[in-house]
Amino acid sequence: MDIAPAVYHDLLRSAARRLTGHQRRSFQAEVAQALCRGSARQAERLFGWGRQSVALGQQEAVHGVRCQEDFAARGLKPREERDPQLARDIRDLAEPHTQADPQMNSALKYTRLTAAALRQALIAEKGYRAEDLPKPRTLRRILNRLGYRIKRIQKTKPLKKPKETDAIFDNLHAQPEPGSDPGTLDLSLDTKAKVHLGDYDRGGQTRSDARGATPQAWDHDPPPKKKGCHGAC
Repeated sequence: MDIAPAVYHDLLRSAARRLTGHQRRSFQAEVAQALCRGSARQAERLFGWGRQSVALGQQEAVHGVRCQEDFAARGLKPREERDPQLARDIRDLAEPHTQADPQMNSALKYTRLTAAALRQALIAEKGYRAEDLPKPRTLRRILNRLGYRIKRIQKTKPLKKPKETDAIFDNLHAQPEPGSDPGTLDLSLDTKAKVHLGDYDRGGQTRSDARGATPQAWDHDPPPKKKGCHGAC
C-alpha cells in the first residue's frame, strides 16, 4: 500500500513532539541525517523544526557531549519575584497580623489578613492603583508562597467578669440552705439539655416489658416543632 510522504512527515513531527530536551534533539538529528542529507535547514523546511535545535543535536551526536536543560527556569516567574517591592509591601502589611505555629511543628506563619483586605490595604496604605494589583485569588497564592497561611481564629481569649457576677452570687448565698424549711419542697432542675419533642428514638435504649414490647419511633426524623428540657422537666 502506497502512503503519501506527507503522512510520514506528520508521523515524524508527532514523534518529535512527544520528546523533550536531549532526546528530541537526538531524534531530530537522526531524521535530518537519514532523510535530509544532514541538512538542518532542510529539516526545518520539511518538518518545521528549529534548525538551531537540529544542529545542536548533530553536534551532541558527533562530540558525545550532552547539553543540560534548565526547564525550571522557563515560563513566567511568580509575581513576587518579578516585583520585589510588592513582596516587601505585602510582608509589611501581613506581619502585624501573623503568629507562629503554637506547637512549633512548622515554620509557617498564620495570618488573619484575608486577600481581599490585603488588596484594599495595598491601595489605601501603599499607594497602589487597583488596576496595577493582582486579583484576590492571585494575592492568596502569593501569601501562601511567602509562607503565610490563613488559620481559623482560636476562641481562647477569656472574657472579663461581668459586673453583675458578684451580685448574683451574693443573692444566691443569701438564700436559705435546701431542706432548712420542712414545709418547703426543694426542686433542682437542669434545663441545659434540650431534646426534640416527638416520637424520636434519639439513639437511645430502653428495657422491654415481659412481653418483649418496646416503644416505637418514627422511621424518619422530621424537623422538630418543639424542644423541651431533658430529665426532670
